[in-house]
Amino acid sequence: MLTTVKTAPMLTVHNPVGYPPKISRKQPAPRLSSLDGKTIYLIDSKFDDSVELLKQVQAWFAARMPGVRTELRQMASYYGKDDPDLWNEIRSRGHAAIIGVGHCSTCSPAVSTHAITLESQYGVPTVALHTDKFVKVAQSVTRMGGLPQAPTVFVPQPVMGKSPEELRAYVEGLDPHSGKPVMQAIVEGLTQGLAANAAGDEPYARSTPRLEEPDTEDNLRALFERNRWTDFLPIVLPTEERVAAMLKGTSRRPDEVVGRMQPTPNRGLWEYTVEKVAVNAVMAGAKPEYFPIILALASTGISARGSTSSSASTMTVVNGPIRHETGMNFGIGAMGPYNHANATIGRAYSLLSQNLQGGSVPGETFMGSIGSNYTYNGITFAENEERSPWEPLHVQKGFSRDASTVTVFHGCRSTTFNLGLRKDHWREHVKDMLLGTDAITAPVLVLDPITARQFVERGGFDTKQKLIRWLHETAEMPAGRYWDLQLVQNYIYSRATFGPSESPKAKYVGVSADTPVRMFEEKDINVVVTGGEANGYWQIMGAHHKATVSVDEWR
Repeated sequence: MLTTVKTAPMLTVHNPVGYPPKISRKQPAPRLSSLDGKTIYLIDSKFDDSVELLKQVQAWFAARMPGVRTELRQMASYYGKDDPDLWNEIRSRGHAAIIGVGHCSTCSPAVSTHAITLESQYGVPTVALHTDKFVKVAQSVTRMGGLPQAPTVFVPQPVMGKSPEELRAYVEGLDPHSGKPVMQAIVEGLTQGLAANAAGDEPYARSTPRLEEPDTEDNLRALFERNRWTDFLPIVLPTEERVAAMLKGTSRRPDEVVGRMQPTPNRGLWEYTVEKVAVNAVMAGAKPEYFPIILALASTGISARGSTSSSASTMTVVNGPIRHETGMNFGIGAMGPYNHANATIGRAYSLLSQNLQGGSVPGETFMGSIGSNYTYNGITFAENEERSPWEPLHVQKGFSRDASTVTVFHGCRSTTFNLGLRKDHWREHVKDMLLGTDAITAPVLVLDPITARQFVERGGFDTKQKLIRWLHETAEMPAGRYWDLQLVQNYIYSRATFGPSESPKAKYVGVSADTPVRMFEEKDINVVVTGGEANGYWQIMGAHHKATVSVDEWR
C-alpha cells in the first residue's frame, strides 16, 4: 500500500536587515623607522581611570626606552568629541600617538575613530589601546572606518579601580587577544609598515537582499534565530502577503527612506525604507493600524537597542487621538503586558532597531554588561490625558492637543518607586527618590492620576512646569558627594572643566565640598501621567528626552 508523504509548504519571506553604509577606504600614516629621539603623545580619553594606565605606559618608556620622550595629554572634552587642536599639536610637535583606553561600549568606538583620524587626516602613526572585552567592537569600528589594519592593542578588563601595581602588570604583561607582550605590540604598531588600502569606496551599499530563498516555516524560523534577527521570542514570519498588508497602514511609498541608525556613534549609519520597517512590524505581531506609530519611531533614528555597557533602554510614550484609534492602554496595567498595541508597537521598535542598525549581538554590537528586560518592548504606553490635571506631554513639546505624537526617552535603567504623597514629609520623600535616580539621567515622573492630583493638592503645582521647577530646586546634593559619583566623573566632570559652553555644571567646579549642586537641569525633567487609579502608585524613571515626533505625518 502506497502512503502519501506530505511535504511542508514553501514560504517566501522578507529579509529584515537594513542597508549597510559604504566604507570609504583610508590610508595609514607612514611608520617610524625607530622611536629613539621621538616624541610620543599618550592621549587620555578621560574615561574610568584611563589616565592611570597611560601613566604606566609612560613609566615603561622612561625605564625601558629612555630615548623616547612622552607627553601625557587629556582630550579637551569628553571622549566622544573630536579634538582637532590636540591633533594639530601632535602633528606639529610629536611623531606618534597612543590613545586609550577603549573600555566601554561608546568610548571604545570613539578611541578607534580618533586613532583613524590621526592616521588618515593628520599623518600621525597611532596605536589604539583597548581592553579585551572590546576586541570585536574595535575590529568592527576600524573596518567600518575604512582602516581595518589600524594597530590595536588590548589589555585585560577592567582598568577602573585597579592599583598602580596591577596596571603595571597589564602593561608589562601579554595582550590577551594577540598573545604578544603589550609594549612590544605597541612599539611594533608605531614602527612596522602597514599595508596601504586601494582608493575608493568598498562596493558594500545596498547589499542586503529584499527576500530570502523560499523554504519551510521551520527552516525559516531557524534561519531567523541563527542570524539573530529575533528577540528569541516567537515571531510572525514576514511573508510577502503580510508585509503588503502592513504597508496599507501608511500612504508612504515602500521604497521611501525612513532614516538611518547605529547602535552607538562611530559604528556606521545603516539606512532603511518603509518596507524594511514594515517587515519588522510584521515580525513583532503588530497590526497595520499601528504602523504610523512604528514608522514615526523609526524616523527618529534613535535605537531602542543602543549599545551601552550600562544596559540602558528606551521608553516610548504615545499621545493624541492615535491612542484611541489603536486601542492603546493608558489605564490599569498601562506599562505592563496587557495590551496588544502597547506590546507589539514596543516590540516592533525593539526589533527594527536591532535589525535595521546592523545587529545587536552581545560582545560585538551590544555591550550591555548585565542587559535589561526593558528592551523587549522598550516600556511602551500611552499617556492618560483625560485623567491628568495638566497639559499632556506632547503639548509641552510644542504640538497641538489634537495632534498624534510619539515620544522617545533613552537611558532608562534606574527607577525609584513610591505610593502617594504623605501629608507631613512628602517633600523629603520625593527628594530621597530624586537622589536615588542616577545623576547623569534626568528624572521622568510617571504618575498615576491619583498621585498627579496629590501633587496639585499638596504642593499647589497646578501646572507641570511648576512641579518641574520644584523638582529642579529640590534635587540637591553636596558637591563633594556629587563629583565623586563615577558616572558624574565619566560624563559630566570632564565637560564641566571646560566651562559653561560645555556643561551647565561648570559653575560647580572648584566649589567647596558642602556646596549644594542642583543635579538636574529644569529643561531636562519630565512628567507623564498614566495608569488606572487603582491606587496612587508612582515612580521616577531616569531617562533623557530624545525626541517627540508626529505620527500623523506617517499615516
